[in-house]
Amino acid sequence: MLEDKKIILGICGSIAAYKSATLVRLLVKAGAEVKVVMTPDATNFITPLTLSTLSKNPVLVEYSVPETGEWNNHVELGLWGDLFLIAPASANTMAKMAKGQSDNLLTAVYLSAKCPVYFAPAMDLDMWKHKATQDNIAKLQSFGNIMISPGTGELASGLYGEGRMAEPEDIIAFLEADIKKKLPLVNQKILVTAGPTYEAIDPVRFIGNHSSGKMGFAIADQLAALEADVTLVAGPTAQKSRFQNIKRVDVTSAAEMLDACLRNYHESKACVMCAAVADYTPVTVSVQKIKKHDKGLTIELKKTTDILKTLGQHKSEGQILVGFALETNDEEKNAIEKLQKKNLDFIVLNSLKDQGAGFKTNTNKITIIDHKLQKTTFKLKEKEDVAADICQKLVELIREKN
Repeated sequence: MLEDKKIILGICGSIAAYKSATLVRLLVKAGAEVKVVMTPDATNFITPLTLSTLSKNPVLVEYSVPETGEWNNHVELGLWGDLFLIAPASANTMAKMAKGQSDNLLTAVYLSAKCPVYFAPAMDLDMWKHKATQDNIAKLQSFGNIMISPGTGELASGLYGEGRMAEPEDIIAFLEADIKKKLPLVNQKILVTAGPTYEAIDPVRFIGNHSSGKMGFAIADQLAALEADVTLVAGPTAQKSRFQNIKRVDVTSAAEMLDACLRNYHESKACVMCAAVADYTPVTVSVQKIKKHDKGLTIELKKTTDILKTLGQHKSEGQILVGFALETNDEEKNAIEKLQKKNLDFIVLNSLKDQGAGFKTNTNKITIIDHKLQKTTFKLKEKEDVAADICQKLVELIREKN
């Protein structure tokens, strides 16, 4: 759930700061990139060196680096993070956050942050119970900040009661649960196809195409990041998924891809057919390698089963089917014809005439046309960003049909 997340960890002056080392380690272990910001008082409880070693990033304390005079840009850092976790959050820092004061780098980053902010209070019992503290917490929550409640136990003063910062493992569990419940595709089964198919001529030769599978894999990764239950049917490709929970089914031919799709389609809420499936396959396949000779070679081909059309014919109520159209001429006309003939909810059109689009590139330029013939054209983007646009359209349709 925290994999590939960019996390800003703010650490305040509290004895609970010793737990931050474990917290950083657990965040990094979960696959997050962590940048630590400390208040000057926090350095009295745990060293920046410890935290920079664990996070593998420099720890920021002051607005500038004394040795070089380099500026630590709080605005850039606030924009960088996917989430901002302040743990421990002291009574002093929470009071500053509630009042909009920024007399140190941590509070300046807080005021610049565009991402969700979580805070885990840590203080003695009487400080925790004080009305001023509770009023500040209520104000922070009214801003949309999310509190990770402190636990009950022995405190640094020797008192017993509320105020202990939540344990690092509990903080991780809280973050994962909160992120999960906000994701739009939790537990939705989605089928994705990617890559080419290879149609055998003999044991060593085949008919194929130039598809790398990058677009389909980017879509599968994006859907997995939204917590969908993804099954990826992949033709021959060197691409790898970033998420281990993606169920990958490797196939070679169009017939194998059809079989894999039919096995998984009926239980899928949506299917994104991104694979470049061969339209034709040899009528006969030689069991021996065809030897080179002086005469020409003629290979008789037959049509493969149209997977997209087959799925469109078997589409159930509420199910969403997405297709792709890679065209070289009459692009929009051909895409709309494919959209309608194959019973699609929307089609993703791209043209080989567009520089930077198509096979074996890291970029793509697309137009999405839905079943109402509404068009949305996007500029040239990295395929990961294109995948995000496609998945956003898919999320909107799933919400409409739920």
